[in-house]
Amino acid sequence: MGIELVELSAERAVATMPVEGNTQPLGVLHGGAHVVLGESLGSFAANVWAHPDKVAMGIEVSASHSRPASSGLVTAVCTAISLGKSLTTHEIVVSDEKGRRLSTVRITNYLKDKN
Repeated sequence: MGIELVELSAERAVATMPVEGNTQPLGVLHGGAHVVLGESLGSFAANVWAHPDKVAMGIEVSASHSRPASSGLVTAVCTAISLGKSLTTHEIVVSDEKGRRLSTVRITNYLKDKN
């Protein structure tokens, strides 16, 4: 997928991903690639929050796609909506190189005790 992590905290995380290699047959960034990027980033942030006693496990993810991208690099910015004792929720905005919103991904993670 070519995802590169740029910034990581429980409250905010940033990553980039190339469009090339992640397209669907029509030549635009695959909707599933948006979700992989968003879910990965939200899970990373949730696990930062959960560490060291718990581990974050995704229980719900959704995405709304606003516009296509056919080239370049996309950037995902993940922002915490809620950081609780048993659940976290993050919103991830994926934008193109011109700063235009391409999609919005939202993920909820359950914080499970480590065994």
